[in-house]
Amino acid sequence: MNISNKTILITGGGSGIGYETAKLLSQQGNKIIIVGRNADKIKKAGEELNVIAIAADITIETDVDSLIKRVSNEFPELSILINNAAVAYIYRVAEDPESFEKAQHEMLVNYLSPIRLTERLLPILKNQQEAAIVNVSSNVVYVPLAVLPSYSATKAALHSYTLALRRALAMDTAVKVFELQPSLVNTDAAKGIGGEENGIDPGVVVRSLIAGIQNDVNEIYVGDTAALRDQYFSDPLIALETLNQGL
Repeated sequence: MNISNKTILITGGGSGIGYETAKLLSQQGNKIIIVGRNADKIKKAGEELNVIAIAADITIETDVDSLIKRVSNEFPELSILINNAAVAYIYRVAEDPESFEKAQHEMLVNYLSPIRLTERLLPILKNQQEAAIVNVSSNVVYVPLAVLPSYSATKAALHSYTLALRRALAMDTAVKVFELQPSLVNTDAAKGIGGEENGIDPGVVVRSLIAGIQNDVNEIYVGDTAALRDQYFSDPLIALETLNQGL
């Protein structure tokens, strides 16, 4: 798929993978729209990257309504949606007294909100000759990380939804569906689980994403994801212990 001269919307574009994605795709001649719930943060990122910044909380229906209205009116040529926004709580599931509340919030941000945004933007994407949806998941779609139990579950759910969405859209539309599955990335959000010391540079992740889209690779594995996936299909219990070694 060609990924230049496109209009691309990226959720969670104020930092981390989203910020780096906006930066590199903008350099390739695309019109970039970044979306984030923190108005000051997303405005600052937009100014730094010289891209369009929209403050919106994708978990709030009225914010989504306003976002869809603006995109429909101002950017009817939108052809790529990147569902990148996510939240992760570090905790141990058998010990935390607020595991339900944390899981509920993660499910809303990481799984339900991408479904709603995809549903609302699909009519625009279907109007384009070439279009795509990118869902950013993780290597934990295969086995959970012990200290990210419900985050892992939300990404596994997103992976399953992505498979179903890809199959459905391939039947009668030109909308392609990609899934980015990085292992640990060096972002502020991952500092608590060793991202700063052991994580992949976000630039490496985004360059892999771009190459994957250009070559029509449905599932884009970055870092140790491919090896973990192979191990999971060989022996799920060994894969689980491998990912959680030392935790």
